[in-house]
Amino acid sequence: MNADQGSQFTSFAWTDRLKRAQIKISMDGKARYLDNIFIERLWRSLKYECVYLHAWETGLQAKAGDGRWITFYNHQRPHPAHGGQPPAVVYFNATQTDQQVQAVA
Repeated sequence: MNADQGSQFTSFAWTDRLKRAQIKISMDGKARYLDNIFIERLWRSLKYECVYLHAWETGLQAKAGDGRWITFYNHQRPHPAHGGQPPAVVYFNATQTDQQVQAVA
């Protein structure tokens, strides 16, 4: 079980239950906000750009809507950190470049 060092994950009740179930405990270092800052930004974007803008009636509608937004986010939404390119473009260009380098070597 990997978690941060929030109080809910360091309480005796939680850690004792994990130990009794013979589950190994791994915790991120204190104040390691950088460990999850990227995923926190993703969730914030998803909430403000998708979830809060819709009033879905069912979980299936929410799942489909979130899925469409994640596809948009990865393949179409420009990202300033990537020179205005979507993450999928940057990822697949890097993957192709790595494969070309390996083929030459």
